[in-house]
Amino acid sequence: MKVLDLVCEHGHIFEGWFGSEDDYTHQRETGLLACPVCGSRAVHKGVSAPYVQTRRAAERAPAPSAEAPAEPVAPMSRQAQAELLRRLRAWVRSAEDVGERFVDEARAMHAGQAPERRIRGRATLAQAAELWEEGIAALPLPDTPLLDDGALH
Repeated sequence: MKVLDLVCEHGHIFEGWFGSEDDYTHQRETGLLACPVCGSRAVHKGVSAPYVQTRRAAERAPAPSAEAPAEPVAPMSRQAQAELLRRLRAWVRSAEDVGERFVDEARAMHAGQAPERRIRGRATLAQAAELWEEGIAALPLPDTPLLDDGALH
């Protein structure tokens, strides 16, 4: 897996995962790449350090959706992006880390067998898909330093 830092025409920076350079080029040229913040399809590679996705990390991370991207939204300012990241960090800190028990805990809460609360933990792509098929909403988040308090402020 090839991980690239991408930048849209409005300066929003985001990460893209590709099987190869050809995959990136094909997705860009066919309009499949879109900024997750504003929906812009004017996307190019940013400056980034080389990174190769390992099998272990890939098993924990959901694959990109093949569905059409969401409708574009108004461009988000850097200040708004920073606020969103601050709130996401606060949410992650406030959630109970249930680790490998995530899927079981989510199912138990959905069935009313455990108290409703914010939880976070680990699940495979297949497990996450099963939760969605059962009507249990779970928000996949990557293991990233951006969610650590000391990363970006």
